[in-house]
Amino acid sequence: MAEHGMSADWKFTLPQGNPVEGRKSFVELECYKCHEVKGETFPEVAKENKGIGPELSQMAGIHPVEFFAESIMNPNAVIDPDAEKKGYLGDDGKSKMPNYNDVLTVKQLADLAAYLASLKGQAGKAHP
Repeated sequence: MAEHGMSADWKFTLPQGNPVEGRKSFVELECYKCHEVKGETFPEVAKENKGIGPELSQMAGIHPVEFFAESIMNPNAVIDPDAEKKGYLGDDGKSKMPNYNDVLTVKQLADLAAYLASLKGQAGKAHP
């Protein structure tokens, strides 16, 4: 046991999120303007207002929920090796995705990450 009660194998764990509430945040933040989720219905976006970001319908089981939270808080933490080719990077070489640190509460972040982690695609939806 390390000093102050922290074990050597400590890691950050995001509080349990609610995928249904996370989907609501996905809509409120207009994430659908850049991220398609096949099998989900969101408000229509005019082509000139549509951004570019990865399609998200198959996220369940690919990454731990903390990965999704980090991607929202710090979009530059892990950059897809093909990000430039896919158009995900700005002229500064950083992700076009803004961070949402000044917008989201921890609960909203946990809920949004839970929603992303629940996405199993059209064949096996894990969320309502």
